[in-house]
Amino acid sequence: MNKPAVSTIIILICLAIIGLYAMGEVNYFSAKVVVEKAITVDSPKIIIPSIGVNEKINNQSLNQGVLSDPGENVPTKNPVILYGHRTLQGSPFLRLNELNIGDTFLLEWPGIGELNYTVTSTETVPAENELNAIGKNTVYLITCDPIGSTENRIIIQGELVSKNPLNTKIIKDNPQESYAILISAIFLIVGLVFSFFYPKDNRIYILITVIIISAVLFCCCINPIPSEMIYDKIIFLNGGM
Repeated sequence: MNKPAVSTIIILICLAIIGLYAMGEVNYFSAKVVVEKAITVDSPKIIIPSIGVNEKINNQSLNQGVLSDPGENVPTKNPVILYGHRTLQGSPFLRLNELNIGDTFLLEWPGIGELNYTVTSTETVPAENELNAIGKNTVYLITCDPIGSTENRIIIQGELVSKNPLNTKIIKDNPQESYAILISAIFLIVGLVFSFFYPKDNRIYILITVIIISAVLFCCCINPIPSEMIYDKIIFLNGGM
């Protein structure tokens, strides 16, 4: 077997880096499935059809998806503040910047009901600005800006316009349940195709690397670890953000 060329070594490093990010996302989606199946109490959910958001809300960690902070606040009784990552770990608020005044979103909240909101304000402020959250019928959606940076915050303010009975079918639905398997399969298929067209003298190195990383990804689908354990180790690749 020929020694790997310099270009092959560079590609192997790139594959390893891509694999680490894929592993972070696979563990994120897999862990969410495990947690949701383990709990008996349904979590609240935020749905923003115009930007493809359909996410469970938790009061534990931003690394688990959309975070309600403080967690004891509930709509129609307190102002609710919801935070979400814009990149990685599911990127639930990736497209939050696309919301405009007059757009709508809803919360499915056990014990409260289905709550429909209209966007009344959008702004981008420095990260150090403090939010003055007021109004028991107000929800604030917050994420970082620009993408990949924590320099600023996008703040979307929504006001309650109507309240309906809870849709339990929506609460139980998890459209992201197959994402971990899908990410793993895409990495394997693309990697195999790439290795097939790679020069024969170094093809074996690419093939072995793709198979090993794919095997790890599929294992993570079954036995996930906290995604932050991976991202904390590679945060330097994002410039420390």
